Amino acid sequence: MPATKAVRYQDAGVSIPEADRAVARIRKLARATFHPGVLTDIGSFGAGFRLSGYKAPVLVSSADGVGTKLKLAFLTGRHDTVGEDLVNHCVNDIAVQGAVPLFFLDYFAAGKLDAEVAARVVEGLARGCASNGCALIGGETAEMPGFYAPGEYDLAGFIVGAVERRRLLTGASIRPGDVLLGLPSTGLHTNGYSLARKLLFEVAGYGPGTFLAELGCTVADELLKVHRSYLCAIQSLHAKRLLGGAAHITGGGITDNTPRILPAGLAAEIDTSAWTVPPVFKLLKRLGKAPGSDYRRTFNLGIGMILVVPRTKLARAGALLDRLGEEHYRIGRVIETPRGATSRVIYR
Repeated sequence: MPATKAVRYQDAGVSIPEADRAVARIRKLARATFHPGVLTDIGSFGAGFRLSGYKAPVLVSSADGVGTKLKLAFLTGRHDTVGEDLVNHCVNDIAVQGAVPLFFLDYFAAGKLDAEVAARVVEGLARGCASNGCALIGGETAEMPGFYAPGEYDLAGFIVGAVERRRLLTGASIRPGDVLLGLPSTGLHTNGYSLARKLLFEVAGYGPGTFLAELGCTVADELLKVHRSYLCAIQSLHAKRLLGGAAHITGGGITDNTPRILPAGLAAEIDTSAWTVPPVFKLLKRLGKAPGSDYRRTFNLGIGMILVVPRTKLARAGALLDRLGEEHYRIGRVIETPRGATSRVIYR
């Protein structure tokens, strides 16, 4: 039967005024990241960007989310870091191919839109974009009643970068004897949170505010540490032709990510004693009694990026990283595999 009175959009749970407030806040934050390549303002049907300064550009793109790390934002009410996590993760994914980030778009969706929460999320996005020289050029803010639990939202990001075709970093030049340098992570970054939350909150019975002496901070402070960007280190080495390849250590850990850049017939030999595993990973291993192989495929274990450097260029690469203030560890080398074997990681 027809409704007995007028039914408006807000009666279905969607507030257009709240969406307008959110967009107004977002527009100001996004504009602060604009640079000369941006041709359109926030609110256009499509975002325009002018690519200049390249002779034979290759566009490199990536899309990702923050995963269940968002649950920590919901639990704590701290929404200003997950956007930065997202940008840095996406930046790293294209940086390992030699690309410089150009622009970023986000997708933010909630059952009931809260303009203040949306603005805090975008603060993190804008901060991440600004620190990486990337324009937050557009996105989507969606209110979908009944689709998400109250107080929860989803967040995804899409990045586009560019590199000269001849400077595309593919790993094809990697050879046996090349050295593997590990750059430290700030913590879990954006991977392994489903297991980490289960172990810390369900198995151990901790709360977000529980202070753990072995971590030197609360559980929430540890788990909300920002996924860092490695753009500066990668670009600096690549510009000096000191880099053969780079692997972003995300889901799958060192075990699954390192072989992705190795030519056929090569393997990565990792010395697990070359760096000190941060306390949070030791805690999670103890709580979960996890076997070593599973543990290594779930968490980054303190290494967020692996750089492959020719042995003859190692001293120059190390000196450059030192000048940048970039801590690094010599964690292994590239070796040949037996005939017919697939690229893999061998732990020593």
